[in-house]
Amino acid sequence: MKRFAAVVAYDGTDFYGFQVQPDRRTVQGTIEEALSKIHKEEVRTDAAGRTDTGVHGFGQVVAFNSTLERLSAKTMKDALNANLPADIYVRRVYEVPRGFSPRFHAKKRIYHYYILNTTEPDLFRKRYTWWFPYDIDIEKMRYGANFLLGEHDYAAFRTGRDDRTTIRTITNIRIMRMNKSLVLVRVEGISFLRRMVRNIVGTLVRVGTGNLQPEAVKTILESKDRSMLPSSAPPQGLVLYKVLFDEFET
Repeated sequence: MKRFAAVVAYDGTDFYGFQVQPDRRTVQGTIEEALSKIHKEEVRTDAAGRTDTGVHGFGQVVAFNSTLERLSAKTMKDALNANLPADIYVRRVYEVPRGFSPRFHAKKRIYHYYILNTTEPDLFRKRYTWWFPYDIDIEKMRYGANFLLGEHDYAAFRTGRDDRTTIRTITNIRIMRMNKSLVLVRVEGISFLRRMVRNIVGTLVRVGTGNLQPEAVKTILESKDRSMLPSSAPPQGLVLYKVLFDEFET
């Protein structure tokens, strides 16, 4: 028995999120269907993160066991891509130890959020960006983001039911203009709560427009009250960009 880890990219627009759901098209379900075709038997997967409906992946990591001892990592990559639809692509495959878990062995997760900051929408980028036609002060956003760095209770930035601890660590938040029209918010941490990154981006954008003072981010964080959040950013701008492991380089 071999165990593989696949680095997977996907356009999340036409999926009901990553995690398997009955009678729904999901990323995990589609990958497991492809694996079952290759193995001629049911194959289950574990992943580094569970992205929501409409959220994309570039560096999602999916692990699975394989009874096909003869297949190399390169051959498994080719077999998967031959059986996957056009909106999922396996970028790399590694052979990993039997006990490898992409969820528990991840050292850091990096999310990118893209904001299209133009007066007119771009139909060719609407699946992958949040169109925001108002002026944004990047320096104010950076100032507000500083209050979120480190280990905190992020209960105020959680959406929906999540029974896990709300204590999380954010190691870095970078906000930059990639060009005149595109703003990137890069959030790095060990792990995140449900919709936590989108809630952070939505809050920081309100700081950037002047609707919130940067210090309000600290007030919201310390309140631990989800109702204090001004808004959440929409899903299409979010990408699970990279997951870091000791076992291999993604």
